[in-house]
Amino acid sequence: MAATGTSMNLTRAAHVGISVSDLDTSIAFYTALTSREPVAEGTMSSVPFGRSQGLPTADLRYATINIDGLGIDLVEFRDPVGERTDGRANRPGSMHLCFEVDDFDAVHERMREAGYDFLGDAYTFLAGEVTPDAALGTRVAYFNDPDGTNLEIIRPEGGFAR
Repeated sequence: MAATGTSMNLTRAAHVGISVSDLDTSIAFYTALTSREPVAEGTMSSVPFGRSQGLPTADLRYATINIDGLGIDLVEFRDPVGERTDGRANRPGSMHLCFEVDDFDAVHERMREAGYDFLGDAYTFLAGEVTPDAALGTRVAYFNDPDGTNLEIIRPEGGFAR
């Protein structure tokens, strides 16, 4: 583990990588979700790249879908194939990808009508439940991609999500 307390000044995100079990299914899902087609697709087979990720090799298929300010790299490892994780939000090491929307209610309803299965009811941050108060009024709803990766839509108030 790296030392804490030493600032590295990493302040810009380039992409998020999401391991998937079926690249074609995930491309279809994220293309429908974002209305964006992949900007890159390909294959890779490399022992050195695998070792850079702590794996003996990396034989994979990938696709990148760009949204405003962030790339979503979808990666299907063919060798070594990994085990599916339990991505529930309370599991240390789990993560989620959050999409900011302008009209929360309209997007939430459109997604429900299209068959997206939300994990629970949409939620609005209320006084006494969250600090800072800048988050008050922020709306969120959570759902999963085909492999169980946690995803969120948000309509922030007061700059909360940024």
